[in-house]
Amino acid sequence: GVTVYDYCHLGHARSAIVFDMIYRTLLSRGYRVKFVRNFTDVDDKIIQRAAQEGMDWKVVAQKYVQEYYHDMDRLGVQRATIEPRATEHIQEMMDIIQGLLEKDVAYAVDGNVYFRIARSADYGKLSGQKLDEIRSGARVEVDERKEDPLDFALWKASKTGEPSWNAPWGAGRPGWHIECSAMSMKYLGETFDIHGGGKDLIFPHHENEIAQSECHTGKMYARYWVHNGFVMIDQEKMSKSLGNFFTIREIFEKSGCPQPVLAEIMRVFLLSTHYRSPLEFSDQALNRAKEALDNFYILFQKLGEQKEKQGAADRKMEERVKSFQADFEGALEDDWNTADAIARLQILRNQANRALSEGLSARLARQVREAFRKYGAILGILQLTEYSFQPLRFGDLRKSSEGQKTSGSALDPQMVERLIQERIQARRLKDWKRADQIRQQLESAGITLEDLPDDTTRVLR
Repeated sequence: GVTVYDYCHLGHARSAIVFDMIYRTLLSRGYRVKFVRNFTDVDDKIIQRAAQEGMDWKVVAQKYVQEYYHDMDRLGVQRATIEPRATEHIQEMMDIIQGLLEKDVAYAVDGNVYFRIARSADYGKLSGQKLDEIRSGARVEVDERKEDPLDFALWKASKTGEPSWNAPWGAGRPGWHIECSAMSMKYLGETFDIHGGGKDLIFPHHENEIAQSECHTGKMYARYWVHNGFVMIDQEKMSKSLGNFFTIREIFEKSGCPQPVLAEIMRVFLLSTHYRSPLEFSDQALNRAKEALDNFYILFQKLGEQKEKQGAADRKMEERVKSFQADFEGALEDDWNTADAIARLQILRNQANRALSEGLSARLARQVREAFRKYGAILGILQLTEYSFQPLRFGDLRKSSEGQKTSGSALDPQMVERLIQERIQARRLKDWKRADQIRQQLESAGITLEDLPDDTTRVLR
């Protein structure tokens, strides 16, 4: 989950889309999935933002929870099964902290509670680091109240003007790491299957989660860990601290692209590299994703035009669809290799284009289209109608001023499809004036049409 103090950026989008893809994959294979995605709604950054904006911290948190949902809806990210908030689980956090204090794995000082890092025998097993190595290379702020500089806060004593809850060891609020352990274990049990997030969470956040959770329960915390790589800008990690990030809302507002179209473009871009690898962001990369989708939707138009009952390439294409299905599923079973999965879709696209030139029946054309739609849905792509995926080029987002839109269609996908269907009807009625008006309207929005001999129309660009 996210800490709700600001708008989400591309790094958040990547993580959300990766886990959305994992969720969709497991559901498609028949698993019953309980997916928990939390909100950290009390934190130093939230308190600081509230002070900057002159608002109550609860109002700030609620504002950015809603902005998160708005962004995720734009990207086609499905809701998790359970989406808990940290402030709704303070008692569960206090129960874990009390248990750690009773086991002498934690200690209280001046209303603060710290975890004894030395009591976690295998601390560092996720990141592969050793305690002595961490200590020698660490740049940790000195706090004389700690027994060890690496001990981390489970509970922070209250400060004037900050939110606080009453606890046996003193009023205050929870530390960041304890929140995730409490919410995870409440909804998924003391041991669950998959945990993860961005690569930057491996150390110390997830390492600390493992330590406090396993010391509390004596059981394995999570069986598998999934960490997505960073989104990069000019070879640097995209982050708010560096000021080199793009918010999701900024990309949608400045692209001039209809929401469902841009959502698929973003998903192709973010899934075109294996989730563990770094991903370089650029306008050119978005255009490559757009061009790849253009080729799919042009194929879908051609498939929809087939009318033959039998085709010379039917048998061969039927076998290729079956082979594609096995290859696509195999790619996702190999550590969710979406780059390979997208490559399999592209191979099938090339095969389908060849089959069309050799002769393909309407039945096989529908079967091929259904395969693209079924397996594309796992990645959250190829779900639009053929006419709604109009072309555009992205401008340089880094040079665009706030609110400025780059060239592209100002028409939404539904309007494009309605105009095309109206034009087809006008041509059938020999209303050439109206047909030309619609063509000009679409061309001014960057959409070029090709009229075919059978009175159908194809979108070329």
